[in-house]
Amino acid sequence: MAIDFEDPQVIRDPYPALARLRDEGAVTWHEPTGTWLAASHAAAGAVLRDRRLGRFWTDREPADVWEPFNLLHRNQMMENEPPGHTRLRSLVAQAFGRGHVERLRPAVAAEASRLVLAAGDEFDLLTAVAEPLAVTVIAELLGVPASDRHRLRPWSAAIVRMYEVSRTPESEAAALTACREFAEYLSRLAGRRRADPRDDLISHLVAVRDGSDRLTGDELVASAILLLNAGHEASVNALGGGVVALLRHPAQLARLRADRGLIATAAEEMLRYDPPLHMFVRTAAAPVSIAGVTVPTGGKIAALLGAANRDPAAFAAPDTFDVGRDPNPHLSFGAGLHFCLGAPLARIELQAALSALLDHAPGMELAAEPVSRPTFVLRAFTAVRLRRAASLR
Repeated sequence: MAIDFEDPQVIRDPYPALARLRDEGAVTWHEPTGTWLAASHAAAGAVLRDRRLGRFWTDREPADVWEPFNLLHRNQMMENEPPGHTRLRSLVAQAFGRGHVERLRPAVAAEASRLVLAAGDEFDLLTAVAEPLAVTVIAELLGVPASDRHRLRPWSAAIVRMYEVSRTPESEAAALTACREFAEYLSRLAGRRRADPRDDLISHLVAVRDGSDRLTGDELVASAILLLNAGHEASVNALGGGVVALLRHPAQLARLRADRGLIATAAEEMLRYDPPLHMFVRTAAAPVSIAGVTVPTGGKIAALLGAANRDPAAFAAPDTFDVGRDPNPHLSFGAGLHFCLGAPLARIELQAALSALLDHAPGMELAAEPVSRPTFVLRAFTAVRLRRAASLR
């Protein structure tokens, strides 16, 4: 079976097709993309953890046209393997781990409550809550001034469309423009923080050292943009998909309303049930055997995270949405060396937004059928309209 990543039905609901693919084999060959697909939880986990499989960046050609895009990717940790990855992640983690994330927890909760209260009787969850919350949190973390924050989401959205299986010339041109403008903006901001440090992540990325080593200007900008893009997309899309799943399972919503102690496990189930990232591709540096299939040197294999998260070999009743699911070894944040550095922040945001909705829109219901983004790799809705129940307004 050759799954069609552009089929509107697969994009709308990929899970039946992913289940058929997983039943066909833990690892199968996908001729249209020239890629092996790892669909079982064990196989996808092995792809993410095996050090012979990596991200080996090659500049897009023609290099003079693609330099703004290439510059950001060749200098970020996600597109590098040890020793380059080890160095970049170590330096970024030093700055990222200085209490920045945990110190934001009260502010994230307050901002989530403010946004839900201000949203009105009927509102789009994404534009009224998810997007402004994600922008505010990551911008506050990095130290982007409030007057500039409206620019972040459009830049991020344009760049991440480059990660889809197919793209249009228009989306590629928009991504190049966004890469150039975003990099120029953050270079200027880093320069200001170098001269006048603040208690924010950009200032700490400027200052962080490992002995005599430090981030270059290009590495600092690429690292900051990676954190921004990943933070925006994952947080917005996880909340949108998670709330839709919750509202489509009213018994689980009632269970969560009755027991707020389930907020953390409910957030994890949202991430498992409908993950915001569905595909992570790696390249073999040497022949690698995954689930009995040998990927040759230079061959590509993709971990299908949505398929892995619904594998009955790893999850009881995998197609059931269960807010109390425990354990929940989902792969939505990846695994191994490239496990998402921003996972703690994403969890704080998702839990805060969920708590705010239960507190201030307890009778929430779908006001219209959610609108899906026509993409497979980054699974998202473009609109999730909610209304507060009339008796609870």
